[in-house]
Amino acid sequence: MGRIFETRKHTMFARWNKMAKAFTRVTKEITIAVKAGGTSAESNPALRRALQNARAVNMPKDKVDNAIKRASGQDQKDYEIIVYEGYAPHGVPVIVETATDNVVRTVANVRMHFKDWGGNMGNAGSVGFMFKRMGVFRLDPAGIDHDSLELDLIDHGLQELGEGTGEKGEKQLIIRCDFADFGKLQSALEERKLNVLSASSEYVAQTPVDLPDEKAQEVLKMVDALEQDDDVQHVFHALA
Repeated sequence: MGRIFETRKHTMFARWNKMAKAFTRVTKEITIAVKAGGTSAESNPALRRALQNARAVNMPKDKVDNAIKRASGQDQKDYEIIVYEGYAPHGVPVIVETATDNVVRTVANVRMHFKDWGGNMGNAGSVGFMFKRMGVFRLDPAGIDHDSLELDLIDHGLQELGEGTGEKGEKQLIIRCDFADFGKLQSALEERKLNVLSASSEYVAQTPVDLPDEKAQEVLKMVDALEQDDDVQHVFHALA
């Protein structure tokens, strides 16, 4: 199994600690899932993942129910997932995942953030080869034997298992798989009734970039600016 590498978070997650932004992000996940696979969580794995993520940010049930109801209506906007690539200051590779109903607006805003903070927005594929797209599950580690779980899940696509921390410093168990095995591993975790805190696809940097704190802060300021954009769902970077 590979080791778990987690990029710096103290600035990366500052925006998500703001409840309104977190709810907006999850609402888009719910909308995309419902439009693609319907309103039944039992038959829609993407919706089950979105609902897990809603619980992770303490999104009230009435807001979740309303999001599902609106997503199934004809008047609901269609969101397109678009990924942008580029470099932050000091050559740190960055991938920006957006969910947008206006591509022209989104690409202009993302390009502006790169430029304003000393980065360079690249073409598709310019840094993508430096990342690996993976399914990432965060679990409550209470009562879990890591070694036993690792052996149990290898046949279901598990590639990496290790310890991590949540936004508030709480301990978490992080499990990763190839993105192609996302559904298979999700089903295995559900069958074992494990407490999955969140589930998502992430672009994991294959070669972390180590910078002095002063330069690292310049990178994280650009990451934070991108995350504050309403169209941005996630920002992935290679800063160690």
